[in-house]
Amino acid sequence: MSSPLHIAGAGLCKVFNRRQVFSDVQFQVSQSERLLITGRNGSGKSTLVRILCGLLTPSAGSVVIRWGHEVQEVERPGVIGLVAPYLQMFEEFSAIENLQLAASLRGYPFERGRAEHLLGRVGLDIKRKDAVRSYSSGMKQRVKYAFALLHRPPILVLDEPMANLDADGVAMVREVMEEQHQERILVVATNDLSDCPRADAQVNLDGRT
Repeated sequence: MSSPLHIAGAGLCKVFNRRQVFSDVQFQVSQSERLLITGRNGSGKSTLVRILCGLLTPSAGSVVIRWGHEVQEVERPGVIGLVAPYLQMFEEFSAIENLQLAASLRGYPFERGRAEHLLGRVGLDIKRKDAVRSYSSGMKQRVKYAFALLHRPPILVLDEPMANLDADGVAMVREVMEEQHQERILVVATNDLSDCPRADAQVNLDGRT
């Protein structure tokens, strides 16, 4: 990566229906670093992830991405890749068709060779033309990884990264995480600390209300 990459959150607060989910959340990570978001169930991990990715607006505070000398809005296409349990796919389409649609929606050319390579890497090469509705929950999780990596994101965000995966799937995810950490930014949200045993920065949402 040619230019330094940073992402920072300052004074983040989120309120839903007059209930404060969390407040005064701060974080900062740079290129080749890992951010770990932890907390008990219901503490707001997925809410913070959505804010970080630009899918939700904070009630207060801000998230800023700096790439070189340029400050980018968090919703900028191509900057963030996300894997999360709440992401939905078109189940009547095949895995390869879902990836093609994802590229179209993001506004960049579809690289079929890369898509097929990623589906092979996540263990779905043989099944890449089957309708997603025929997939197990673990296979759907694998498609989400191919989806997130398709555009080579500078920032990879994983919400409950090992959900529904068998031992081979977990090993694949750990390899992806290590590669992302080499020269980009990795963000992991989980209540299982073994998912990301090493982190350069941590946000614990317990007691943040």
